[in-house]
Amino acid sequence: MLTRVRGWRRGWQERSKLERIDLYTRLTMSVIPWIFTLTWQLAPFASEIRRAPLPMALALALLVVCVAQCVLSNLNVRPSYAAYHGTAEFPRRRMTAPVALLLTALGLLAALAAADGVGRPGLLMMAMNVPLALMMTQVLLVPVRTFLVQSLALVALSTGVLAAAGVRGGVLAGVVPATLFGCVLVLISFRPSAWSLSVMWQAEEARDVQARLAVAEERLRFGRDMHDVLGRNLAVIALKSELAMELARRGMPEAVDQMVEVQRIARASQQEVRDVVRGYREADLTTELAGAKGVLRAAGIECAVVGDSGAELTAPVQAALGWVVREAATNVLRHGDPRRCTIRLTAAADEVVLNVENDGAPMTPASSDSGSEEQGSLEHGSLQRGTGGSGTGGSGTGLPGLRERLGSLDGSLDAGTAGDGLFRLTARIPRTTRTTRTPSTRDAPHTHTPRTEPRSAPLEERR
Repeated sequence: MLTRVRGWRRGWQERSKLERIDLYTRLTMSVIPWIFTLTWQLAPFASEIRRAPLPMALALALLVVCVAQCVLSNLNVRPSYAAYHGTAEFPRRRMTAPVALLLTALGLLAALAAADGVGRPGLLMMAMNVPLALMMTQVLLVPVRTFLVQSLALVALSTGVLAAAGVRGGVLAGVVPATLFGCVLVLISFRPSAWSLSVMWQAEEARDVQARLAVAEERLRFGRDMHDVLGRNLAVIALKSELAMELARRGMPEAVDQMVEVQRIARASQQEVRDVVRGYREADLTTELAGAKGVLRAAGIECAVVGDSGAELTAPVQAALGWVVREAATNVLRHGDPRRCTIRLTAAADEVVLNVENDGAPMTPASSDSGSEEQGSLEHGSLQRGTGGSGTGGSGTGLPGLRERLGSLDGSLDAGTAGDGLFRLTARIPRTTRTTRTPSTRDAPHTHTPRTEPRSAPLEERR
């Protein structure tokens, strides 16, 4: 039993917010007919049903029929929702049994009234409950105007059946508003819920389409930039190579000059490609902070950006911290069940500290064992791999790349749970790095050659 409960909890956590709303709406629609049956149909047994064999038998039979109506209503929830959203067609044959049960319930209620086995309040409550299970399904299958017409027809049918059973006067007059109230209650509660859910799914699909279009547009832009950079240069290289080949065949020394020009153009193209890629991968801190705040709030997560603006930081520091903000916001959206996120930037005299903290992290016990740390962090996301800042021995999608970026600036990255369901990511970059300061005799033994971009130049030249 405990394993099953854990499985339900894990399945609930793995659902998106919209999927949770969808499930909640369907469960609500399934539970409501049972609530009405257990109140409006059972309440008369306390004092309104006459204690005699025939009235009690009729009342119990009516209760059984109402329970069967609830069961059929639950079975029709999913296909009726699918029909309302336009994803599937509702089989009309599924309405045969609910309509038959409704007519049976009206017959039993009329027989109970004819036997004088129920008082006026109990009769009105039962008359109001009888059509609800059927109408909860019907309200999603037909337009509102058709549903109102069907409701009036049902009111007329109920009134006529009870009048034929001998119900007169104020009791018969009370059946009309009671039955109509039940139908209108279904209309104003279930129809807006289904409409709201449909609008949310359409908005979710629109966001997915917008995201795909943005990716496609960015790919086109990048391809256009690469074509503009390489197209002309490659054409010139091809022409000059052919010219050098012809000159070499004729034994003319000008072939060397042409190949030197080809080499110069190739190196220039290589640098232009680097510039394009560098600009394509550049991340602006101010833009990323505003983007993270907007995206998280749009996802229903309260996000606050506090501290310094970071405008006075150097371009490499802003770029590195911008990537940290982007990756952290992505993981907040993907993992856990966050409700609040705080991004704090502190630019002190000696170092810059970026702190991203969110709630909703999985409650994993802290442990010094690396395997436990890795297991707990994998449950929360690619960034959350342990609590250390070294990242040794770990492999992830975002964390190693961020540590490499920060490492080129002598920075560090710490990520891990902070207790009470909080997850905290902290990036630190010193204001004065080893790449810029002059090493003294005292700290010379402790310095090491940082990994920087120029190290790849010899390999590129050999290529």
